[in-house]
Amino acid sequence: MLNDELIKQWEKEENHAFQGWDFSHIDGRWDEPDPPWSYTEIVKSHLKDTDILLDMGTGGGEILLSLNHPYTNTYATEAYLPNYELCKKTLSPLGITVVQTQTDEDFNTDDKLPFEDDFFDIIINRHESFDLAEVNRTLKQGGYFITQQVGSKNTVELMQRLNDDFVYHISTHEMSNYVNILSNIGFQIDMAEEATYPIKVYDVGALVFMAKVIAWEYPGFSVKTHLEELIDCQKEIEEKGYIEATAHRFIIVARKMQL
Repeated sequence: MLNDELIKQWEKEENHAFQGWDFSHIDGRWDEPDPPWSYTEIVKSHLKDTDILLDMGTGGGEILLSLNHPYTNTYATEAYLPNYELCKKTLSPLGITVVQTQTDEDFNTDDKLPFEDDFFDIIINRHESFDLAEVNRTLKQGGYFITQQVGSKNTVELMQRLNDDFVYHISTHEMSNYVNILSNIGFQIDMAEEATYPIKVYDVGALVFMAKVIAWEYPGFSVKTHLEELIDCQKEIEEKGYIEATAHRFIIVARKMQL
C-alpha cells in the first residue's frame, strides 16, 4: 500500500550516494542477468603481461583490478569526479596511472584521450562513451579495442513508463554502426555479438535509484515530478510481484590492422 513512509523511502533512494560502479545496493531488488558472454574472460584472453593497457571509464576500478594486469603497465581514465577521487585513493598507490578526462555540465565523457599516438597495446571499455578516432590514434598497430556497451534499446519499457511523451528514435549507438566504422578505418572485427534478455524489478526504490544513477536514460526524473508514474509501478509490483523490461548489450573485439 502507498503511504507517506514509502514515498520517503523512494526519496531516500533518490539521494543515495553512488560511487565506483557498484550496484550491490539494489541486489535482490533489480534482477538483471549477465550477457551470454564474459567480458572479463574475453579481455583476459587477449591480454599479455607486457601489454600497455587502458581501461576507459574505469568507474571504481573494480573490473580493472579483477584482470590482475601488471600495475605499471596499466592506465585508467575516469571523468566522473567522485569516481576519479576514489581511483586516486585505491588505484594510484598500486602504481596504476589514473587520468581524469574531460567533463561538461551535463555529462561525463571519456571521448578525448590525453595520451600520445600509438601508445596502447589494448584499450578496453565497458559501458563508457568513446571516440573511435581517438581509439584509433592512441592504439598501436596490431592492438585490440574491446568494448561492451549498453544498447540503445536498453530498458525502453521503463523509460516509456516514466515519461509519457517518450519516443524511441533510431540511434547511431548500434553495434552495426560501430562495426562499419571500425572496418572502414582499418580494423579487423574478431567478435561482434549482441543480446537482449529480461530484467525484473521487484522494488520501486531500486527503479528510483537506477533512474538517478543512469540519468541520461531518465532525463529530468525525480520522485516529486514522477510520483504518479512511480505509484503505477508500485501497484503493478503489488499485483504481479515485479515489473519487467528488456536489457540490451553488445560487445565488439576489433584489431587495428595495417591499411
